[in-house]
Parts: sequence; C-alpha cells; structure tokens
Amino acid sequence: MTNRKVSVYIATSVDGYVATEDDSLDWLFKTEPEGDAGYEDFMKDVDTMIMGRRTYDWVMEQENGVNPYKGKMSYVYTTQSRENTEDVTYTSEEPTSLIERLNEQGGGTIWLIGGGVVVHEFLEKNLIDELIISLAPALIGKGIPLFQKSDVTHDLELTDVRQYGQFAQLHYRVKKV
Repeated sequence: MTNRKVSVYIATSVDGYVATEDDSLDWLFKTEPEGDAGYEDFMKDVDTMIMGRRTYDWVMEQENGVNPYKGKMSYVYTTQSRENTEDVTYTSEEPTSLIERLNEQGGGTIWLIGGGVVVHEFLEKNLIDELIISLAPALIGKGIPLFQKSDVTHDLELTDVRQYGQFAQLHYRVKKV
C-alpha cells in the first residue's frame, strides 16, 4: 500500500479567510493572478478531490451545474442524503478511514479542496502532507477562516515560495507528529 500525497491547494486573503461570511469570493477575483497560479501543474498529478458540501455546491453553481473535475473522483462530505454519480461520492466517512481506503486503491495526489471545516478535520488527524496557500492581495476583515481554532500545534517546513502577479504562493510540507 502506497501513501498518496494529500494536498491543500487554496487561496486566502492575507488575513486568512477563504470566503466572506456569505460565502462570497468576489474579493478574490478583483485581482487576477499571473497565468493560472500553478493550477495546471498542480492538477497533473491529482486524480481525487475531497471537499465539503458547501464548497461543492459553490463550485457547481459557478460551473452552471457541470462538474469541472470530470474524469477525476470527488468525495463530498455531507450529512445530507444525495445520489452518488460516476465522478462524485457523497460521504460522511471518518477522514482516516477514507484516506486509508484511497491509499489501498492507489492513485495520484489527493486534493483537499476545502472548506475550512474539512481542512480542520484532516489536519487534526494528521492526514495532510502539503499546504499550498495563495495569498490574495486583500484584507477582508471577517469571514470563513482557512484554519479553525485548535489545541494541536502543527509544524510546517517552507519548501517553496512563488509569485503570480500580485499573489504570493507559499508551499509548506506538514511535519508529521
């Protein structure tokens, strides 16, 4: 069994928010990054996505109901009853169990898309290997934070810093405890 890399690839405001209180990302799209901010390179190895239901619903709304990750498997955390599709599995499975199962299946990188609650759950269970955080040139003051309060300290190793226009992208390896 090979351990697949679990990566968070996400944009935040400089003050650490992934969205406003009403789930808006308007602040993020006011400034265009240079190119695709490394998205295409990141996606080359990704074959599985994990996200929360609110994130999934937002993505589907932006894409007019068309799954932008067609051909890749998505796992969506929800407590609602929804019908699975060829590319989307709705789950409430414990995160450690899901990652163990995905490792047994083998494959490429697992992209933990978000939101903050899902990232928190996986981080608390020491399941994240890499954080790629693009800092958007904005302070939004309040909203949905990327990281929730925690009693656990996580040590990180800075492995790369890239600039995409006005965006700074920080690459961290999460040191395992």
